[in-house]
Amino acid sequence: MNTVKTALLMALLTILLILIGGAIGGRGGMTMAFLLAGGMNFFSYWFSDKIVLSMYGARPIEEQDNPRFYGIVRHLAGRAGVPMPKVYVIQDDSPNAFATGRNPEHAAVAATTGIMRLLTDEELAGVMAHELGHVKNRDILISTLAATFAGAITYLAHMAQWGAMVGGGRGDDDEAGGGMFGMLFMAILAPIAAMLVQMAISRSREFSADAAGAHISGNPLSLARALQKLELGSQQIPMAANAATAHMFIVNPLTGGGMMSLFSTHPPIPERVHRLEDISRNHDY
Repeated sequence: MNTVKTALLMALLTILLILIGGAIGGRGGMTMAFLLAGGMNFFSYWFSDKIVLSMYGARPIEEQDNPRFYGIVRHLAGRAGVPMPKVYVIQDDSPNAFATGRNPEHAAVAATTGIMRLLTDEELAGVMAHELGHVKNRDILISTLAATFAGAITYLAHMAQWGAMVGGGRGDDDEAGGGMFGMLFMAILAPIAAMLVQMAISRSREFSADAAGAHISGNPLSLARALQKLELGSQQIPMAANAATAHMFIVNPLTGGGMMSLFSTHPPIPERVHRLEDISRNHDY
């Protein structure tokens, strides 16, 4: 069901991209929208992992540098049936972790020094199993595509807003006014809709990675306990994270409740824990 949901949401992003491109310039605008999205996707596919690792000062390690962490990843990669990813450590007290890379053969996992201090070996294994679940499911590519589409829609929406304002002085007839209003309406709503769709895709993939992590580690409750600790730990020690990369982390590094929770890239921790407890009770791993 998560796969079907993701496919439908990606189709919705594509439709939004076509609509906003058409609002700007008809068929030519649609072509421009596809070219923009294609160029951004090409760049993201090849370079996004290097950018995000550099952004957080991630340092590559070998087994002798951190036998505990490296050994956990190596053991879990064998259980997951994926190639051994590159392993990185981020010097940050905020407890968190993420995976990146365009496919399982070019994947990397990174964890902060804060998460290693906070979690037991079993809990850390649950977290890294979750990240390897992302790698195995190719969620990194899906999330990158969704983020890129949303970015392209937002960029085109800004162009549409500018076009509507500039075009506002070209005549006073009802048709021109209606067209300007329609373009401005689309330019305002499209980025919001794109962001909500991207958030929905991210949440769906988080549930899938939790289930995959439970299977890979063989211990759903360790991941559940880790998520509870990480939620509290990330609130106590917030991370200076870029909003564009928040969806990559196992728990949302950005704090905020109320209305902000509607725009969260992650499902609520209690719901994730509840699903993991269900998996444990059903022995479905």
